[in-house]
Amino acid sequence: MGDTTVKVDDERFQRRLMDSAIRIGLLALLIVWCFNIVKPFIMPVLWGAIMAVALYPLFEKAYHKLGDRQKLTATLITLVALAILIVPTVMLSGSLVDGAQTLTQEIDNGTLSVPPPADKVKEWPLIGEQAYIVWSLASQNLGAFLQEYESQVAATAGWFLGLIAGAGKGIVMFLISILIAGAFLVYAESGHRALERIATRIVSGSKGREFVELAGATIRSVAQGVLGVALIQAILAGIGLMLVGVPYAGLWALLVLLLAIVQLPPFLVLGPIIIYVFSVESTVPAVLFMIWALIVSVS
Repeated sequence: MGDTTVKVDDERFQRRLMDSAIRIGLLALLIVWCFNIVKPFIMPVLWGAIMAVALYPLFEKAYHKLGDRQKLTATLITLVALAILIVPTVMLSGSLVDGAQTLTQEIDNGTLSVPPPADKVKEWPLIGEQAYIVWSLASQNLGAFLQEYESQVAATAGWFLGLIAGAGKGIVMFLISILIAGAFLVYAESGHRALERIATRIVSGSKGREFVELAGATIRSVAQGVLGVALIQAILAGIGLMLVGVPYAGLWALLVLLLAIVQLPPFLVLGPIIIYVFSVESTVPAVLFMIWALIVSVS
């Protein structure tokens, strides 16, 4: 009798264990599935929250001046932020599209030509002679140049397209994050109180509120630092471009600003310009500009 009871208890325990294992497995699959669904939205939401915290002091000042209307204030700040990002992007995109169309037409018409290199190209350090030979071949016989350096041209074109795609992806993410930040700002006060209550439960006493304030101040300082450094890089790049007489210096400086904001190196813009400056200026100013551009890029 006792053996039968033990056997029944073991069977019940095994069934409960099997049921628990199945439930835990299904719960784990559900968690993984939900995570994969929300995964693409995690970074935009986090950036939106960071932007909302960074913009909150501005929101608070405008909020009182606009008669304590939260939705109106959040909408205006969102529209201004979108305009600051969209207007330069549209200008740069339009210039890029026009250039691509012109290049395509010249290729179709067979009128595409590369200007011959100046003799000073030979004086470039390390790569001068080889660059002069390759450039001369491209200017004299573009078809032969493309055939001989087909793999390098394809790799460079792929890298450039990947760069454009990465920059476009970053800009789209920032656009979405700005919209999310605007939604967060509408409920900024209630969200702040909720965070304080959560922090107070986690960290006892008034230290919870201090933790929330410290976190907000840290986020604002970092965001202001990123924007400040991006602005400094754009101004310094613009000064260098104007001093060496690069065409459309303001447009290139604006592109440097956008890249710096989305945390891409400004050298992606300044690197090709360095090559251009070496081809049109004497060695000394070209080297000085290269040093200046490197300092701006690594700052």
